[in-house]
Amino acid sequence: MNKELIIRSSENSVDFALLKDGKLIELHKEKEEKNNSFLVGDIFVAKIRKPVAGLNAAFVNVGFEKDAFLHYHDLGPNLASYLKFIKLVSAGKIKDFSLKNFKFESEIDKDGSITDILSSNQSVLVQVVKEPISTKGPRISSELSFAGRFLVLVPFSDRVSVSQKIEDKAEKDRLKKLVLAIKPKGFGVIVRTVAEGKNAAELEKDLQNLNDRWIAMCKKLVTAHHPSKVLGELSKASSILRDVFNDTFTGIQVDEEELFNQTKEYLKEIDPSKQNMVKFYQSKDTPLFEKYNIERQIKTSFGKTVSMSKGAYLIIEHTEALHVIDVNSGNRSNKANNQEDTALEVNMIAAAEIARQLRLRDMGGIIVVDFIDMQNPENRQVLYNFLKEEMEVKISFEGDTVILAEAPTFVVCEITYAEPGIKGDTATNTLKPATLDSGATVSVPLFCNEGDLVKVDTRTASYVERVKK
Repeated sequence: MNKELIIRSSENSVDFALLKDGKLIELHKEKEEKNNSFLVGDIFVAKIRKPVAGLNAAFVNVGFEKDAFLHYHDLGPNLASYLKFIKLVSAGKIKDFSLKNFKFESEIDKDGSITDILSSNQSVLVQVVKEPISTKGPRISSELSFAGRFLVLVPFSDRVSVSQKIEDKAEKDRLKKLVLAIKPKGFGVIVRTVAEGKNAAELEKDLQNLNDRWIAMCKKLVTAHHPSKVLGELSKASSILRDVFNDTFTGIQVDEEELFNQTKEYLKEIDPSKQNMVKFYQSKDTPLFEKYNIERQIKTSFGKTVSMSKGAYLIIEHTEALHVIDVNSGNRSNKANNQEDTALEVNMIAAAEIARQLRLRDMGGIIVVDFIDMQNPENRQVLYNFLKEEMEVKISFEGDTVILAEAPTFVVCEITYAEPGIKGDTATNTLKPATLDSGATVSVPLFCNEGDLVKVDTRTASYVERVKK
C-alpha cells in the first residue's frame, strides 16, 4: 500500500488530496477566509455570554459573529482548576506554568448543572472541537488537549492512556512505563498509535514540544484580551502529516514554494529520514491535480452514481435521516455462470469503494447498504470481515472517553447494558451511564434501555439521539 499527499495551492485556498495506491481517499480544502480563525484545535480565552439551564450549556463569546456553544459535558472534570489557574495567571500571580506546585481543586459533578458552575462575563479557556458551519458558531470544550506526533498532552490530569489500536500488551506496557517516567506532574498523556516501537528519546522530544506549546499559551494569558486566540492549531498540511503520516507514504508533492518549505521543515521535525520525500512540483505544462488524475476522480466520486471495476456501480442517496447505498452488479452478472461467486466478487469491490466514499464524503449517522444477496453464510461472513477491516478507524481513549478519532463524525451503537429506565420518563436532561457494543460507556437519557440503538458523537463520546431500529 502506497500513500501520497498532493498539495495544490491557489490564490484563495489550498487543496490537500490523500491518495492510496493512486485512488483518492481524502480531500481537504483550507480557505483564506475569516472562519479560518476558528479551526479545530485552536484555543481561546473567552467570556461566558449566557448559561442556559434548559440546555445545560452556555453560549460563549470567542470573537466569532455567532456565539460558540459549550455543553456541560464538554467542561471536563477539572474545570474548577482551569478557572482558578486562568484567574491567577491573568493577575500575574503565577509565573511557573509547570503545574508541579499548583494546588488542584475538586472535580466538578459529572451530572451537575452549568448554572451552578459558570456565570455571565466569566473568563474561560476553551478549545474549538467543531468549526463554525452555516449560521452556527463553533462547538467548544474547556477540556484542553495538545496533540503531537506521538503523544497528546492533557493539562490538569494525571492519567496515562495508550491507544487501543496498539494490540501488543508488552508494547503497551513499555510505552506506558516510558511515559510515566517522563511526563510532568499535573499533566495526563495519551499515547497515539504511531508511537508504537518508538524509543524514549523520540517520545521525550515530542512531549517537550507539547510542553513548550503549553508554556507559550500560558504566557499569552497575562496580556490577552477577551476574547482572543492564545494558541493556533498547526497548518492543515502539518496537521494532516501529524495525524496520518507513516511508513506507507511514498511521496508528498507541493506546487507552491513557501508551502513546500513549510511541509519539508515539519517533516524534518517529525521524521528527518523522510524529508527528501517532499518534492516541489514546478511543471507549467500539466497542473498538479491533473498529473495525478485527481480532477477526474473528484468529478466522478461525488455524484449519485459511482462507477467501479468490472461494470459494477453504486447508487448513493442522501436524506435528512440517513444515507442509502445500493450495490449493483451492472453487466457483470451476464458474464458469469455462478451467481453466488459473482455476488461475492461484486460485494467485495463495493465494500472497498463504500469505505472510501464514507471517508471522502465525510458521511456519518445512519448508513444503510443494500449489498447483492448471497445465500452462503460463509460468503456473508467473508464480506462482513472485509468491510469491517476496510472501515477500521484509529481511536484513542482516555478511560472510556474517546479522545481522538480518524473516522465518521457519528456512529450508531447498541446499548448492551444500562439500568432500567422509568416507564414514561422522556426527560433528556437527566442522564445515566450505558455500556455500548463497542465497549465504550456514555451518558444517555433515562428512557434509553438495553437493546436500544443510539447515535453517538465520536468527537466527544456523547449521546446525540435514540435511533429507531
